Amino acid sequence: MASTLITVAPTGAETAKADCPALPTTLDELVETAKRCEAAGAAMIHIHIRDGEHKPTLDLGRLTETVAAVRENTALIVQLSTGGAVTDPYDHRLRVLDAVPDSCSLTMGTVNFGDDVFMNPWPFVTQLYQLTQEREVVPEFELFDLGHVAALHRLLGTYGLPYGERVHCDLVMGVPGGMPGTADALVAAVNALPDAVTSWSATGIGRTAITVALAALSKGGNLRVGMEDTLTLAKGQPVTHNAELVERAATLATLAQRPPMSPDEARSLLNVKR
Repeated sequence: MASTLITVAPTGAETAKADCPALPTTLDELVETAKRCEAAGAAMIHIHIRDGEHKPTLDLGRLTETVAAVRENTALIVQLSTGGAVTDPYDHRLRVLDAVPDSCSLTMGTVNFGDDVFMNPWPFVTQLYQLTQEREVVPEFELFDLGHVAALHRLLGTYGLPYGERVHCDLVMGVPGGMPGTADALVAAVNALPDAVTSWSATGIGRTAITVALAALSKGGNLRVGMEDTLTLAKGQPVTHNAELVERAATLATLAQRPPMSPDEARSLLNVKR
């Protein structure tokens, strides 16, 4: 039976701990979240970390400690964000790979991000991509609009396949400034993906979460969920733990007759180092 890769993105860099106390920002909270989400059906975790004041950081010591702790306590594929916060300098974002994750995010272009701009100029994209090939880290190409899909064609055509020779993408939909979180937008993006793409996921921000999840499952894709992207289960119903979002995704995937895959199955799908 076909199965579904569920990725959990538990924290992000945008939401303040003071505004959402349930957001996992300490190492202990992150490990507890990883364990519960694995039990609920997640196979990969997309990690942003926070400092002692709960502010976004790319501190290499904290990143390395986080990777080790999640590996020690779960079988999840550990994916680190190379986006950080929109203010993080490029050299700090490249340094994320020094923490030796299984996977990392690789955003394929600049995008307006609410009132901010998430900068990913072509020279940075290509430098990060070549570093993932050298370090044997599997990238997940994050695509916020159709221009990013076109850039992925260009990247693969110029620099070849990633480490592991599998091409996995995540459509990030519903960000103010990116493509809308609609079924039509998802179908357009998926139909434009390079032939080399072997798997893809979709993320619906905020109230687009259910629409995007259902469209992705219908189109044969996988799911990313978590409090980085969604803070309510429904209007007036806040998320109290990331596991709730993973459980909902697992239920939808099972209804689609594509139940959640295990971390071991996900490693085979993405050809991540064991």
